[in-house]
Amino acid sequence: MTPPISFEAGGPASRTLVNQRFRKSGHAFFRKGGLAVLLMSVTALGGCAHNFIPPDINYDNVEPATLTVDPPAPVKIVELPKPLPLPGQLKPLPSGKPSPEVADPHVRVDQANAAARIQPVRAGFINAVQVYPFSGGALYQVYTAPGEITDVALQEGEQLVGSGPVAAGDTVRWIIGDTESGAGATKKIHILVKPTRADLVTNLIINTDRRTYLLELRSTEKTYMASVSWQYPEDQLIALRRQNQEAQAAAPIAAGVDLAAINFRYAIQGDNPAWRPLRAFDDGSKVYIEFPSGIRQGEMPPLFVIGPAGGSELVNYRVSRNYYIVDRLFGAAELRLGDKDSERRVRIVRTDGRPRS
Repeated sequence: MTPPISFEAGGPASRTLVNQRFRKSGHAFFRKGGLAVLLMSVTALGGCAHNFIPPDINYDNVEPATLTVDPPAPVKIVELPKPLPLPGQLKPLPSGKPSPEVADPHVRVDQANAAARIQPVRAGFINAVQVYPFSGGALYQVYTAPGEITDVALQEGEQLVGSGPVAAGDTVRWIIGDTESGAGATKKIHILVKPTRADLVTNLIINTDRRTYLLELRSTEKTYMASVSWQYPEDQLIALRRQNQEAQAAAPIAAGVDLAAINFRYAIQGDNPAWRPLRAFDDGSKVYIEFPSGIRQGEMPPLFVIGPAGGSELVNYRVSRNYYIVDRLFGAAELRLGDKDSERRVRIVRTDGRPRS
């Protein structure tokens, strides 16, 4: 008859004696029972190592959400110059049989020049200044008269370059000079043009550190343009994009955050990858996780919230620059990236919680 066995009865010496006796007797039930206890212990230890139980946390008194209006970005509508319809370019293909190109190259050149000419328009005048929209390769028409000076004003800060930055086709019957106005960043170069008589036509090329201007000068009896200048939509767009980028960089991560309600009560634990967060904090309703500023150069890890039983689930969050914004509070969360062999984990845990009983 098999005697009753109790591994818990008696002190440690009694349990050791019983174990030794049954080892010597070679009872099969002892061997099987010991193996089962060992497997259960290993399983329990493995589960504890994998499942992190988050702490119990108190609920904060949250103020009701209020809708705030984002400040308007410094955006401005800028009119772009329309590309010139040069022959054979930027035109829809004819539906029928294409007409043969003119054999005479002189005619083709005349057609191209005629299409590239930009004439002054009434809407382009600001007082006596004709303001052309700049487009590379356009032939800007400038009308002059004997005894009158026409001012060709360049962009502020633009400088003439090269050994002969201003070149004219006819330098005998045209008087061409240059001068400056302003100083520093607002210094502007002016090309002064005056014909010696009427009914003259020549061209003028101006080379600067930013662009090349192509002009056609025409002299009349009395009609002349007092001044010619340009607007530069491309430069304005670049400046506006830079201004918007600077405004976005200076903008807050989130609007409506009460600085008095900020809580720095999170510890960063685990591995030390390049994307490891710098800090985490909350405002009583949202958790903000700050990453290194260069986080966008690599992969951004997904965020999992750890539940009361140690299980994890994906949580909704949004990215603002180098921040994760989680629209809820949590006791613990994990950032994970990589496969099963190379996975890196970083845990974010509330420091004001209580161990779960």
